[in-house]
Amino acid sequence: MATKAKVETSSPDEVFRKEVQTFLSENFPPELKGKGNALASVEGPGHETEAQKNWRQAMGSRGWGTPTWPAEYGGGGLNRKQAAILNKEMAKAGAYNPIGGMGVMMFGPTLLEYGNEAQKKEHIPPICRGEIRWCQGYSEPNAGSDLANLQTFAEDKGDHYVVNGQKTWTSGGQWADKCFCLVRTDKSDKHRGISFLLMDMDAPGVEVRPIQMISGMSPFCETFFTDVKVPKENLVGEEGQGWTIGKRLLQHERTNLSGGGSMARGAGSSLADLAKKYMETDADGRLADKVMRDRIADFEIRWSAFLLTARRAAEESKASGGVSEISSVLKKLGTKLGQERAEMSIEIMGLQGLGWEGEGFSDAELAGVRGWLFGKATTIYGGSTEIQNNIISKRVLGMLDHQ
Repeated sequence: MATKAKVETSSPDEVFRKEVQTFLSENFPPELKGKGNALASVEGPGHETEAQKNWRQAMGSRGWGTPTWPAEYGGGGLNRKQAAILNKEMAKAGAYNPIGGMGVMMFGPTLLEYGNEAQKKEHIPPICRGEIRWCQGYSEPNAGSDLANLQTFAEDKGDHYVVNGQKTWTSGGQWADKCFCLVRTDKSDKHRGISFLLMDMDAPGVEVRPIQMISGMSPFCETFFTDVKVPKENLVGEEGQGWTIGKRLLQHERTNLSGGGSMARGAGSSLADLAKKYMETDADGRLADKVMRDRIADFEIRWSAFLLTARRAAEESKASGGVSEISSVLKKLGTKLGQERAEMSIEIMGLQGLGWEGEGFSDAELAGVRGWLFGKATTIYGGSTEIQNNIISKRVLGMLDHQ
């Protein structure tokens, strides 16, 4: 009796997985294995090697640096399951995402929601290809935690605005091509007088002055606008809608700063591995310091629980249409855990964790010290912990002010 040959079929997910594996084997340079996106570093873009450029262009051409963004604007157009497969296969290959920065973290998702068709077609594709750097014009000398107090003014001149004012803590301003900026278009109303403008950083009248930090880096700038002309088509949304759009963008920023976003999914080696390198172990290969063992185990449990919670919250937010006030909870907890991890790392390294420069210290040790110092700002920028507490109490817990 004749039997039918068994036909092997692969699920769409497995077909996609093989497609990713083939792409990585053909396009990811082996010399970049285990490295990160140097172009998104707080120390500046640095020099892009030929291998880095080829990898960025390969990922950008597929839209896989922004995997779930609409394909019509240059994104990958992937569903969440496909994006998870892509991330998993990249992690297995030791590959990093070469597309990043504020355009991906904050501005792009916000423009996809609030921008008009012409703005999306102009600005989203270069972000997806990693061809442009954006910076954020929010804080001012007298408008930090009370951001709505901003005074940078955009005067209506018919077909364009003329902008005068100052921003501070402009991350990467000295390297950026463009700036998404909150400006005042009406001085009579604190919140409804704010608008959201897109500005060219090389426009006449724009000046940046880097600010040197305690860590020795200068990732932030003071930015000055003097009679800067901005076309009316660079207004996102409607005039006076900037406070609403600006708050939405901050939700994207806080999700990423928390460690729940793409920036901090790889926190490097575990504290346990670090401790075994610098501290004494017993005959069984365990840390001899039992107290430190307990502290590391306690931290790793809390950190893992946080990452799982952040992932679940992110998926729930996407399913319901985007980020929400839960980003304030993630930002508050994630940044605090990040600071705790940095403190423990310095303690574990002992004297090797106190180096600043010179011989006797590895690059990783010196970077650890600077990262520890830089991390002190994470509970301040993107909205301080105190501001997050207010948001959580009012918008998450439903508590109201009592006069």
